[in-house]
Amino acid sequence: MTVLVTGGSGLVGSHVIETLRRAAVPMRALVRPGGEAVVQALGAEPVTGDVTDAATWRRAAAGGLSGIVHAAAMVGPGATARAYEVNLGGTRLAVETARATGAHLVHVSSVSVYSGSADYRPTAERRTEDTAFQPIAPDDHYARSKREAEQLILEAAQTGAIGGGTTVVRPDVIYGERDRLFAPRIHRSIRARILPLVGPGTNHLPCVYAGNVAAAIVAALNLRRTDYRAYNITRDAGPALTLREFMQAFADAAGIRIRVVRLPLPLARWLLGIWSGRRLAQAALAFMTGEDPYVSERAEQELGWRPVVDTRTGIERTVRWVMGNEKPG
Repeated sequence: MTVLVTGGSGLVGSHVIETLRRAAVPMRALVRPGGEAVVQALGAEPVTGDVTDAATWRRAAAGGLSGIVHAAAMVGPGATARAYEVNLGGTRLAVETARATGAHLVHVSSVSVYSGSADYRPTAERRTEDTAFQPIAPDDHYARSKREAEQLILEAAQTGAIGGGTTVVRPDVIYGERDRLFAPRIHRSIRARILPLVGPGTNHLPCVYAGNVAAAIVAALNLRRTDYRAYNITRDAGPALTLREFMQAFADAAGIRIRVVRLPLPLARWLLGIWSGRRLAQAALAFMTGEDPYVSERAEQELGWRPVVDTRTGIERTVRWVMGNEKPG
């Protein structure tokens, strides 16, 4: 039976479609107008509409579904208050569709549900799926909407409303082909041929390649647990790269020689504050100087998931896509 992927032309959704296509799984992809050609080329039948529109979901579910991968979202720490309409409203319709069809629901969440979009610290930690949730800043709309969406799913699962079971995956910051947020920003920075470095650059970025996230999602679909279960998906294959190695790999893939310029923390905070505002500056600094605390052992043990793509290969694929699809100017 068919699997429905929301956000099919986006970063995670498109990689899920590619992974399912290799397994010859019939698919539909819920996409906004203009995204039809992308998902058709990837191998899915497009259903055009809005993730917050009930009629669109009914059309997408016509004939029955065995699985739903809900990847559509308004993403990033800069998300506006409309994130609740999209991230929470769309999830509510995903739950209703899973209830109506008996499909297994895989919801793409985020590690930001634990404590917000900026909670990375220089010291090493281990945050598992059992780590208690902490308060989230009122204006961190992305993290708050993602946590509320998870709560909605959990309540539905506990009441038996989703008979086919529910899996929640919580990735780190995701990069890969069709990344229109994180990777293009890194590439623009690299093209300036200067790498502003705050601190020694020996910390490990909380990033994961989209293809590895998609592999975990498909593993969850194949396992089809009938209960509720959450999994962190936070690492690539091979050794983790330091910040400096990660940026150098981007530069090497783009064929650009970069020069490291060290910035004192107060200066970096001031510059970022002018450019993006105080909260986003704090989030950026935490991301650039903190260690990745999230671990994925539960997914490895219970889903049998192993990331296949290493970070350098993921970066090479990402840069190739960005350079081939960047807009003039």
